[in-house]
Amino acid sequence: MNTVKKPAPTGLNLGTKPGPEPWSMDAHWPELVGSLASQITEGLAGLQQQLDQLHARERLARPDHMALSAGVQRLRQAGMVAQQIQRFHSGRIRQSHEKIHLAELIEDLLQERRREFATLGVGLRRKLRPADVLMDPTVTYAFVNAAIDWALPFGRRVDVRLDINNWPPHARLQVRATHDGTPASSQADLDGLGWLLIRQIAETSGGIELTRQTHADGVGVTALFTRTVQSVDGMSAIDLADDASSMFRSLQGVYALTVSPSLQIRADVRDALREIGISSDSVVDLAQAREALRHRWPSLIVVDADLRGSDFDAFRRDVGAEQAECAFVEISPDDSAFDMSGFDETSMARVGRGNIRGALGTAVMFELAKAM
Repeated sequence: MNTVKKPAPTGLNLGTKPGPEPWSMDAHWPELVGSLASQITEGLAGLQQQLDQLHARERLARPDHMALSAGVQRLRQAGMVAQQIQRFHSGRIRQSHEKIHLAELIEDLLQERRREFATLGVGLRRKLRPADVLMDPTVTYAFVNAAIDWALPFGRRVDVRLDINNWPPHARLQVRATHDGTPASSQADLDGLGWLLIRQIAETSGGIELTRQTHADGVGVTALFTRTVQSVDGMSAIDLADDASSMFRSLQGVYALTVSPSLQIRADVRDALREIGISSDSVVDLAQAREALRHRWPSLIVVDADLRGSDFDAFRRDVGAEQAECAFVEISPDDSAFDMSGFDETSMARVGRGNIRGALGTAVMFELAKAM
């Protein structure tokens, strides 16, 4: 029987169709996260609408509506955070690096969230020194917001501080939440979505270095902004000499509030502050002062000694709880009075009514330097 020999293989697969490209879930997880987050938030929005309608038709009691809505909002927030993480990770965030006055950005954000903090019963304390950074404003705002959101569940008080690190001389933002022994919220999670969002924004920005701290009474996060425009030591670096032009440049941007029932005192203080480059507003009593603080926070409050008393003590405590670095100067009925304050929190500088034009500027410079 004859056998037919098969030709030896040539090593070529001529005419063979290429196989399918390899597929891996690892390469597609960002799309998966984005799709899931979108579906979750859309579905929860519809669920919340249905709950609201049932409550409006009195088919759902108010306590039940509040309890269910709280759960929906927690899930919706998680979906929104996941969406943010996905957007920052995808690289679709277009950044425009601009010079940002970081203290002003943070203060504006905190003012926007004041009502939220009050509703949650969270005490807020800030100490913000001037610092300019080259960052995208939207990315920076999102980062600060995320840091506060992450810290909030861990305590009943949040401290926000901004200064310049000793070395390297970078703007340093510290957000810390502390508690008084009460357990943290069920939403508190050191390594959860909130922390992942902070890390991703810092990575996307390319200009933020992060460290995290855990303490017996709470948690904290520190961010160093590596693209700090310049080191600003604050008012303590001001030369208290007679160089009025130098003083004027240093104090531009400082805002003061004068509280006095006397029109003459308010006018004299305004003129004295204007001479050293400080803009100011004035009100006649502590009630008006509280209302003024709802719209803008000053670096300095000049108060008439006639308003001293228990109401003023309560006012000053409230101001200190909100803005620790706010300085106070008292206008004394003793025309020739001039006393610098000590370094405890309760003392104040005093300037006599007849000595406002001659001494208020010096007292203000000292108080601002000490506060900063």
